[in-house]
Amino acid sequence: MRKWAAFWLLGLIWGSSFLFIRIGVEQLSPFQVVFIRTGIAAVGLNLVLLARGKHLPFNGKALLPLVIIAIGNTTIPFALITWGEKSITSGLAAMLQSAASLFTLVIAHFVFIDERMTPQKVVGLLVGFIGVMVLGSRSIVNGQLDVPQFLGAMAVVLASLFYAIFSIYSRKVIQNRFEPMMVSTGAMTFAAISSGILMVIAPLLGGQPATPLSNVSSDVLVAIGLLGLVNTFIAYLLYYWIIRELGAARTSMVTYITPAVGLALGAVVLQEQVDWRLLVGAALIFCGIAIVNLRVFNRITFRRATEKV
Repeated sequence: MRKWAAFWLLGLIWGSSFLFIRIGVEQLSPFQVVFIRTGIAAVGLNLVLLARGKHLPFNGKALLPLVIIAIGNTTIPFALITWGEKSITSGLAAMLQSAASLFTLVIAHFVFIDERMTPQKVVGLLVGFIGVMVLGSRSIVNGQLDVPQFLGAMAVVLASLFYAIFSIYSRKVIQNRFEPMMVSTGAMTFAAISSGILMVIAPLLGGQPATPLSNVSSDVLVAIGLLGLVNTFIAYLLYYWIIRELGAARTSMVTYITPAVGLALGAVVLQEQVDWRLLVGAALIFCGIAIVNLRVFNRITFRRATEKV
């Protein structure tokens, strides 16, 4: 019972991240949100490692994969989602981000021998990507393309692509070299460093400057503080505990919960509009992911194969 309670709690925590990001970007720059979020998580995760008598490796060669993961799987997608939420609702961002598993499926086909495409996966992909297109169509308002909203949506889709690419990279390059906690600590540490640098140089390149925290409302400070402490640091600790208790396969099912939570919180807390395109697009993405993972298709395929023998 406690294991599944933690599972649902993790889904609620990760699903609320989109809400907190949307609140944060009202007054803070995207890189500032990412820097504060990853900075809080980096401090917490490094303290946990030190309490276990461990620390990040000091060898440059060993650190390089962690730096790559930090930039590709944390800094860039975090920044893209945060920037995207300046123009789109938190609920839409939550739905679009769920497309990461579809991108992972495509990339894994070309990287891993045991992850090849099957007719079932192709059907699931087509259904899922139709859902993404339906969600993207929300950028068309009164027959006109809302460019900021379209670019914001595409930024979140691109973030999903980065998640897919670098989750595959992590499995291919880092697997068995570092324990998961070490990878997360390295990712958050170097993500905080890189996003901090980008936060400083962004105004020099025409980007939004960081806002002095003394000028930020208490609601935004609380939202960003929770995003870093609860939704990133504590959520990672909870995630690894659930994997140990329930296994990786069951824990991965939390990805079905987070988009729904993000959509619901956006509608209830921020009064974001939920129209038919959002609901239909979300349903198609979920159906696509379900088709890819449902074993009933595998059983049907196996039965037909044996009937032909």
